[in-house]
Amino acid sequence: MAANRRKVLVPLATLLAAGAVAVGSGATFTSTSGNTLSTVASGTLSQSNSKADKAIFDLKDMKPGDTLNGYLKVTNTGSLPAKFMLTETASTNTFTGSNLSLTITNTTAGTQVYSGTFGGLEDGLAKDLGAVEPGVATEYKFAVTLAASTPNSDQGKTAGATYTWSSVQTDATSTDQR
Repeated sequence: MAANRRKVLVPLATLLAAGAVAVGSGATFTSTSGNTLSTVASGTLSQSNSKADKAIFDLKDMKPGDTLNGYLKVTNTGSLPAKFMLTETASTNTFTGSNLSLTITNTTAGTQVYSGTFGGLEDGLAKDLGAVEPGVATEYKFAVTLAASTPNSDQGKTAGATYTWSSVQTDATSTDQR
């Protein structure tokens, strides 16, 4: 019986050894893939002003009934959409009542930003001009009028104002890329 067992075990051991060699030889299919989070960069928020650090206009010897128009362009030069604002940071007006008036118009959109007494835009209060996409330029017209009914007592009077253009990012968003 021992001889019969040996006759059965030797071929069985040989078969098991051959199977182990076949499995260990790498004869199976495999596949792999990978990903990287390749680019994450913050945007930029910037603007340009066609008359930066200059007067929009300067007129001497205005007479009753005259209107002076000054223009400037503000451009969103950043890569992010931004909400633009205009703030009157300081003003003086020695004219009587509302004899000197100011109208500010967004000529690009055809909308009025302000109309009233010169210096009447509340100092320090930002006027919301809306969202501006990157690369978009918006033109503004400042029209100053000395009323035709201005009395002699307003001769030699002066007025001036300082404005600041500012921008803030629009609301944050969630973006899906599939």
